[in-house]
This record gives sequence, C-alpha cells and structure tokens, in this order.
Amino acid sequence: MTDLWWKRGVIYQIYPRSFQDTNGDGIGDLQGIIDRLDYLNGTDRSLGIDAIWLSPTYPSPMADFGYDVSDYCDVHPDFGDLETMDRLIAAAHQRGIRIILDFVPNHTSSQHPWFLESRTSTDNPRRDWYVWRDAKPDGSPPNNWIGAFGGPAWEWDQRTQQYYLHEFLIEQPDLNWRNPEVEEAMHDVLRFWLERGVDGFRIDVMDRIVKDPLIRDNPPEPNRELARRFGQTALQRHVYDQNWPDIIEYTRRIRKTVDAYPERYTVGEVFGTAENIVRYYGGAACDGLHQGFNFPLVRMSERQWSAAWMRRQVETFERALPPCAWPNWVTGNHDVDRLITRLGGGVAGAARARVLAVLLLSLRGTPFIYYGEEIGMENVDVPPDRQQDPARIYGRGRDGERSPMQWTAEGDFSAAEPWLPDGDLRRNVQDQIEDRTSMLSLYRTLIAARRSSAALTMGTYAGLDATPDDVFAFTRTNGAARTVTIANFAEEQREVTLPDAHEPATFLAGTHGEREIAKTLRLDPLEAVVFSLA
Repeated sequence: MTDLWWKRGVIYQIYPRSFQDTNGDGIGDLQGIIDRLDYLNGTDRSLGIDAIWLSPTYPSPMADFGYDVSDYCDVHPDFGDLETMDRLIAAAHQRGIRIILDFVPNHTSSQHPWFLESRTSTDNPRRDWYVWRDAKPDGSPPNNWIGAFGGPAWEWDQRTQQYYLHEFLIEQPDLNWRNPEVEEAMHDVLRFWLERGVDGFRIDVMDRIVKDPLIRDNPPEPNRELARRFGQTALQRHVYDQNWPDIIEYTRRIRKTVDAYPERYTVGEVFGTAENIVRYYGGAACDGLHQGFNFPLVRMSERQWSAAWMRRQVETFERALPPCAWPNWVTGNHDVDRLITRLGGGVAGAARARVLAVLLLSLRGTPFIYYGEEIGMENVDVPPDRQQDPARIYGRGRDGERSPMQWTAEGDFSAAEPWLPDGDLRRNVQDQIEDRTSMLSLYRTLIAARRSSAALTMGTYAGLDATPDDVFAFTRTNGAARTVTIANFAEEQREVTLPDAHEPATFLAGTHGEREIAKTLRLDPLEAVVFSLA
C-alpha cells in the first residue's frame, strides 16, 4: 500500500466520444484510443501518463451519453466491441498504461433488462431491484427530492400505479442497493471487468447509492446563492438522498471485491467537505475506497484565484486525511467548464492554468488530467442546433467541455463531421509538441520531473510561511530527496527568499522556462517554479 502505481502515477481522463474516430462516423471509439496510445506513453515524445480513465463505453440509449447503462458487461457499438476493449487493455499494458473504467452503480438505463422486468408488475422478482413507492394521498410524489438535473426525482408509472426514483434523468432509474441481490449483481459486474484485466474503477455518484430508508423530505438550503450557481438541485440540503451514514459499509464491500485482484484501484465521485470525502476512504483503517475525489480545483474559478485560497484547500484536505490515506487533485472533468475557461479565458486564463499545472503535478497526491487540458483547450461555444447534452434542458449543458481532441491545425479527430464542433484548432498537439514553450511541453516536463523525483512522487507536504501574500510555496520530502514549489498568483512581480536550509540545487520545471538557481527569486507575474533542494 505504500508505493502502488495509483499513488505514484498520473491519471488521464478520456471522454471516448471525443478522443479519436477511426470509422468515419464522427464519434470517437476504442480503436482511436489504441491508435493514440503512443501519444500518452511509450515513446520519448509521449505525454508520460500512467493510467487512463475512460468515461462510460457500455451499451446505452445515450440519454446521458453512457451514464444510462443498458448492459454493464459489453461495449456500445459506437465504440467497438469486447474484443476491441480487450485489445485496448493489452496494448495499454504493453506501454505501462493502466485502464480505469467508469462504473455507474447508482442507476441503470430505463431500457436495462432489469428495469424492464421491474416495471412489469408490483410482484415481479426484480421489483425491489429499484426504488418504487406509493404516491401520497393527493397523488403527489413520495417526497420532495429534486433530481440532480432539476425537477422532481420521482416518475409516475401508469401501469403499476407507483413512482420510481430517478435522481438524474427520467431514463435513469435508481437501483436499490439495500437489496442484497442488487449489490451482488453489481459486484459481479466488477468481477467481470477485473477478470478481463481492467486495473480499477472510477465510481460515478458513489455518495448516492444508498439513501434514507424512510425517504424523508430534504430540508431547504438557506443559502440561495448556491441555487443561482448550481441550479434547482441546490435549493435543498441533500441530507437524506446523499452521503447517508451506512454508505461507507457498501464502499468497504466494494473494496473487498476489488482487493481480491492484485493492485486494483477505486476512486469515488463524492461531494462535500474534506471530512466527508475522507469518510469514503473508510476511516483510520483506510478499508473503504482507495480514494474519494477531491474537487475544490474542479470548481475553482477566476473568483477564487489567490494563493491564500489555494493553500487553504491543500492544507484542509491534508489535515482531514488519516495517515494511511493518499490525496488526489483534479482540475477538470467532463461535467465542468474547462480550466482555462473557468480561470478567465484567453491569455490570462491560460497563464493561470499553467500555474495550476505546476501545482497539480508537484503537490502530494494522485493528479488527474482531463484530455485536452495539456494543450490548453477551452470551452467551445456550441450552437443550439449542434447541442447534445440533455442537461441543457434543466440548466447548464456540458457540451462545451466535451469537444473533440485537437490533434492538428486541421483537427484530425475524424474524417467526417464530428459529433460536436471543434474548438480553436490553433491549439493542437502537432504544433505544441515541437514548441518548447507550449502548454504541452510544460505538462511533459512536469510529468517527467515528477516521475524522476522520489520527493515529487511520494514525498510529504509542508507549506512554507513568510512568503508574500500572493505566493504559495511548499516543500516535498522523501528521505534525502527534497523539492520546493513556488507559485506567484499575482499579476505583478514578487520577490521570494527561501528560508535557511532550503538551498535550491536543480531547476526541475516552470511556467516561464528555466530559471536561475538562487535563494532569492524575483518571480514574474503568474509564474511558478519547481526546484530540487540540496
């Protein structure tokens, strides 16, 4: 447990529909990922990542682009088939790349055979595989729960005269994990993929798989600003349908199933305070999930941009973790605006994103990179007639952060019109791989520095005091190996003098290229550097 691949490694999220199309239908596929593996790892020009997390590739009606699963043990024809997945796993492993699948345990598609059986009658053997309840006397839903996309979380079934729970789309009915048969069936899904060589699972909305058995009403959220920022679902405090106390026992049983296979990994999508996220690790024994996603940087915007805010997020999470736990850091994913867009866009947003890249890859913990962040992709303004995401009906659509990977100035994602429009193709892999000052070169340098440094991979964290207010600095220490990271969040120069016993020895990486070796540095605006220490 002290030195496993998921602690040392860098994980790269791929949205398969948008990475590489090989059959000319405008949709990315698994063969496209195979064809691009050398970009990710395996050559001296590779990015250098250690694992790929794939957003869902299961058969699905695509009401929520794969998060509505109709068969957990197969591959959607848009992406290939099981044989293609097997070839991807083998080809990735040959290059030292692990494969992490997206596991969607909270709900299925309404077209899944389990749900089709469940809704045939109230006495069907699979009726209790989902959450069904009678209406209130006035015919209204069983409680006031709001779905994650807005609107009631209950849908009336005319045939059987009951409501079923769906915390997301109507087409995504919630499974009843309190039924042991459901839990065992879902563990069988895990075993199916583990037997095929998958190295781990990112677990979708892990914090919702069990709810209050009494299905009590959620109380209102007094902070109305949250509703303005996050939509109708933020009108409530989700105390009865999220983070229910006994959910941790379910994570422990998932962990036990996964641990039957050597060096496998689980990370759960969970929300809330640092203390709540850490609960999913399983407490002092760390016998729950290997990690719960730590999301402050995913929500970070230009408004939060400050050294003090950043240090507070890091040290709050560090304090919450038990000694056996390992942190993680995430700056983007398929559900939020792209990093540069959130940080103000354009030149300023790109400069801030470079600073965040240095922090992401030098902080203690597992870093996650969302595809395209390494070349500075921004949100795409998708015209109404090209929009795809069903969430746009209920609030903010997510198409803008799911646009095709930008391989060249011509795109080179597909020979056909892509399923979503391209972004600014002036930011592309081909041009940046030759440019030593590019975002891609910065990521490659940072990942290589991390891989070669015992301090950056497994070292402890300690914040440095007595720096200017606009500067966040910290050390990493692993035995005799030590590094220091210094990040200037200001748009003016800042002078930093390192404390005694912090003598820079080697420049490792930085946003502005190589810097002099000195204890007193004059950092340029929005500059970040990493040095080894003597």
